[in-house]
This record gives sequence, structure tokens and C-alpha cells, in this order.
Amino acid sequence: MSMTETQIDALVKGFATCAVANVSDNLNRMVGARGLLPYHRGGSMCGRALTVRTAPGDNAAIHRAFDQVRPGDVVVVDGAGYLDRALTGGIMAAIARSRGAVGLVVDGAIRDVEEIAAGDFPVFARGISHLGPYKNGPGEIGVPVSIGGMLVSPGDIVLGDADGIVAFAPAIGPTLLEATRAQARKEAEIMAQIAAGTYIGAYAK
Repeated sequence: MSMTETQIDALVKGFATCAVANVSDNLNRMVGARGLLPYHRGGSMCGRALTVRTAPGDNAAIHRAFDQVRPGDVVVVDGAGYLDRALTGGIMAAIARSRGAVGLVVDGAIRDVEEIAAGDFPVFARGISHLGPYKNGPGEIGVPVSIGGMLVSPGDIVLGDADGIVAFAPAIGPTLLEATRAQARKEAEIMAQIAAGTYIGAYAK
């Protein structure tokens, strides 16, 4: 299913109010990155994937990718889970934000975590290392990548919150958004019943 930029932007806006856990549930609880945690102060993230694959511990391709950022992009970096050297830090997060990115996802290490934790720009990563990166390459931009065992293709919608990261193709977005919103309404009704002392049914998570 081919979608226009306007349609995709509308989907991003709709999913920005959704919880990752609810989206994940409606992807049959089978899709999601494992082991990537938020390091920013708090808040959710939703945008289109600008994908990057790096050599272990090398961030040359990430620097190049920043020149291709469009407003609303999430820079998604496949660093092969390598934790010996940080791929990004506070300066690179600031650069990404200044170019219009709405988040940074790194399957690898980051540094300057106190600086990142003091801000609200979404940064997700696998771990921390104070050791800086190589800058020799190679690397690829705009290719399918794997982060935390989840495949992300260029242009996928990427959603992140305190529970983690999920991504999916825009083509399934309309049906997925409808199902996710229905689940959120159902959960709100259950919480209201619990608060009122009227909840009697079983609801298996």
C-alpha cells in the first residue's frame, strides 16, 4: 500500500499519543526491540526512521546521516550492540535535534548520560561507555537495520517511551492505530471500574 507524505504524517501524529505496550500488543506481542533503554529525562518519541548501520564502535556514518535528517525523523542506528565505545553523546544528540530529528535510537553505547538525562530529547541506547568512537567507517545509510532484534526499514514509523521501542511499516498503520486506540479505551474503562470498585471480570495481560 503506497501512502502519501501527508498520510504518513497523520499516522505519526496519531501514534504519538499511543503507548508502546499497546502498539506492541496489537502487533501480536511479537515486534519490539529488546534491551534498549531510554536515557533522556522522560517523554515519548514518534517519527519516521532514518536508518544507519555502523562498523562496531565507529560513528562516521552517523555524522553523514545527520546531513540527511528531515524534520520528524528518528535516527535509528544499528551499532551491532557493541558496547566498548560510545557511538553518540551529548553533542551529537544536540546536532540531531538541531537538524529536526525527534529522537535517536542506538543499538550500541552512548556517553554524556548526565547531560542527556537532563534534557527531553529522546535518546534510547543499549548501554554506556565513556570511550569515544572511531571515525573511519565503513557504514551505510538508508538500509534495513536490526536494533535489539527488531528489523527497521527506512521510513518505518518508530515509537518509543519508557517501556522501549517498537517500529512498523506505515502501510499497516491505519489498522494498527485503530486497534491500539480501541485497546486504550478498553483499558481506561477497566481502570475506571477498578477505581469505582465495580470491576469483576478477568483481564489477562
